[in-house]
Amino acid sequence: MRIGKREFDTDNHTYIMGILNVTPDSFSDGGKYEKPEAALRHGQEMIEAGADILDVGGESTRPGHQQISEEEEIQRVVPVIECLRAEFDVPISVDTYKSRVAKEALKAGADLVNDIWGLTYDCELAAVIAEAKAACCLMHNREKAEYKDFLGDMRRDLERSLKLALDAGIEKDRIILDPGVGFGKTYEMNLEAIKHLGSLKTLGYPLLLGASRKSVIGLTLDLPVDQREEGTLATTVLAVLSGCSFVRVHDVRSNRRAIRMAEAVMREHEV
Repeated sequence: MRIGKREFDTDNHTYIMGILNVTPDSFSDGGKYEKPEAALRHGQEMIEAGADILDVGGESTRPGHQQISEEEEIQRVVPVIECLRAEFDVPISVDTYKSRVAKEALKAGADLVNDIWGLTYDCELAAVIAEAKAACCLMHNREKAEYKDFLGDMRRDLERSLKLALDAGIEKDRIILDPGVGFGKTYEMNLEAIKHLGSLKTLGYPLLLGASRKSVIGLTLDLPVDQREEGTLATTVLAVLSGCSFVRVHDVRSNRRAIRMAEAVMREHEV
C-alpha cells in the first residue's frame, strides 16, 4: 500500500500512526499542541520515536465533543500540515469527516484522510479523496450502540463504507479499515471488537486499531487518561497478533517496542 511517497508492507508489518491533536479539548492531550510550533516539535519527537504516519486532528471527537465549523477546523489543521510537510517526508493524515476540511488539508500536503464516519457523514468526502488519489481510513461508527448482531452489523456497516469508497473511484489499494473502538459501542462491544479484530481481515483490506488511552482501557483498569499506557500496549500487541497493519497511538516509542517484540515472537512462531 502506498501512502504519500512511502510504500507500506501491510501484510507483514504493523506500522504506527502517531496522534497529533491540534485541539484545545482533546480527551487526552487537549491544548498541548494547538500552535504550529508546538505541533511541529511534537511531530518531530514522534518521528524520531518511530512514527510512520502523523495523524493531525483539528476537532475533538471524544464522546460529547463540541462540533466546530469547517472554517475553524481548517484554520487549525492547515498551518500545521503545511509546517510538517515543509520539514518532514513522513506521510501525513488528516483526521476529519468533512469534505471541505479534507480538500484543504490535501492541498496543504496531507496524504490520507482518516474519517471517523466511514464516508457516511459527508456525501462529498469520497469524491474529494478519489479526485486527490489520496489514501483513506474508514472507521466504523454509529450514533447509538444499538445492534441486532454486533459483529455482523459492524461488518455490514464497514462493507457499506467500502461500497461508498469504491463507487466514488477510490482505489482499492488506498483503503484502510478501522473497527472504531470507542465509537458507537458499549464497553463490552469495544472488548469484543478488539478480540475479533482478525475476523475483519477477510474483508480484504489493511486494518487499523485505534484504542490508545481510550475509555475501554480506563474502565478495565480503573485508571485516568494519563495512566493508560500499559493498557494501550496490550491492545497494540493484540493488534499485531490479529494481523493489523496499523495502530494509532499517543505514546510512539513504547508502542514501537511492543510491536517489535510481538513481531519477533510471531516470526519465530511461523518458522
